[in-house]
Formats: sequence, structure tokens, C-alpha cells
Amino acid sequence: MRIHDSLTGGVLLLLSLAVLWHIQGFPPAAGQQYGPALFPGLIAGGLAIASAVLCWQGLRSDQPLLALGEGLRSPRHLASLLVALGGMVFYILCVDALGFIVCSALVLLALQWALGVRPLVALAVALVATLVIHTCFYKLLRVPLPWGWLQPMAW
Repeated sequence: MRIHDSLTGGVLLLLSLAVLWHIQGFPPAAGQQYGPALFPGLIAGGLAIASAVLCWQGLRSDQPLLALGEGLRSPRHLASLLVALGGMVFYILCVDALGFIVCSALVLLALQWALGVRPLVALAVALVATLVIHTCFYKLLRVPLPWGWLQPMAW
């Protein structure tokens, strides 16, 4: 399925504007020139610029608004899409109970399995990526990620 670029860009532009509006309520950080709204604001600003360009290019093209492609008819691609959506739902529902590390590793493993990555490579990448992401957010950015089952081993 191919959606017109101007429609995709418009939705992304609305999302970026909503994020920019939402972060205005973030409190400033004490003793720092930048606060917790800086990084989401930078990302939302970049997304707004990119989505505006996408809208412009879509309006200048002559592509149809919606065209069904090979991806929608392929069972493998459809299964990959369902695994991705299921992974997001699983993460949202289970991250507090299981913890970030367990949920993230399981979701990454499932996504790679759905995309045909070899099992040992998928397991290694899922574990390493999860630990790197956890370390960056938990230690460097000080984002409180849930520990869940691993609470007794929290570092």
C-alpha cells in the first residue's frame, strides 16, 4: 500500500506540532540553561521540517492518493507488520511488570525473527541493543526506566 506523500507528511507535521505544543509545559531544569524539553523539541522540530518537505514534494508529484502495492498482498510482509504492532502493544502493556530490559529484548527479538534474521544473530543484537539503549537512557539521560523482574539486580 502506498499512501500519498502529502498525506503522510501532513500526519507527521501534526504529530510534530502536537509534541512541540506539549513540551511547552515541561518545567525548566534547576541550574541549567536547557531543560527536559530540549531533545524532544529538537526532534519534533526536525520532524516538522522533514514532514513539510514531504508534503511539498507530494503536492508537486502526480502520484495517486492511495495505491495498493505488493507489500499488502505478501503474507510475510503482513506478518511482519502484525509482529511490529503486537510488539508495541506488548511493550505498553507489560513494561511495568516485566521491565524495560526484558520487554525490549523480547520485542527486538520478535521483530528480527519476523524479518528473517538468523536466531543467534537476532538474540545477540537484541541483547546488546537493549543494554546499550538502557545504559544511554538510564545512566546518561537519567530517564527512570522500569526494572520489573530485574529489580533485585538494578544497578
